[in-house]
Amino acid sequence: MLRVDLVRLGREGELQVEGVIGPDDPLLRGSGIRFVSPLRVKLQATLAGSGEVVVRGNVQGSLEQECRRCLAKLTPSLDTELTLVFSPADELGEDQTGDVYPLEADAMRLDVGQAIREELLLTVPAYEFCSEDCKGFCSGCGANLNEEECRCTTEGADPRWDVLRTLGNE
Repeated sequence: MLRVDLVRLGREGELQVEGVIGPDDPLLRGSGIRFVSPLRVKLQATLAGSGEVVVRGNVQGSLEQECRRCLAKLTPSLDTELTLVFSPADELGEDQTGDVYPLEADAMRLDVGQAIREELLLTVPAYEFCSEDCKGFCSGCGANLNEEECRCTTEGADPRWDVLRTLGNE
């Protein structure tokens, strides 16, 4: 668990928080994100004069994804910067709830895990491609067009599509 000791933060004004989130951590369960290595988290928490806690830092790790077009296995690296703002819950307005996380008034510790999870869900791309020119699979015969030629035949094709076929060949 990644937690900021709010009592210590109040005394010192600034704290370093480091931790590791394993690929099988319950925090990531159900997120749809698969990691092949633990996430390394380095954060710096600062107490703002208005009672807000600002947490900045980065998260690094390696993902496991598939190419959207050809289903090749990919392991892209993740290195993302985070800025999280926690404000006393009684001061949050209706319009701030998306950008600012609530901070309970009597809390001794601040768990930043859920906020990190939300930021990862927004940061990690839903679709990856093995390359920009990936050809994917043929919708007719299923051939991986990166590795082999299409086995589809144009014999007996509907003649109404001939005009479009000629445009595609140009």
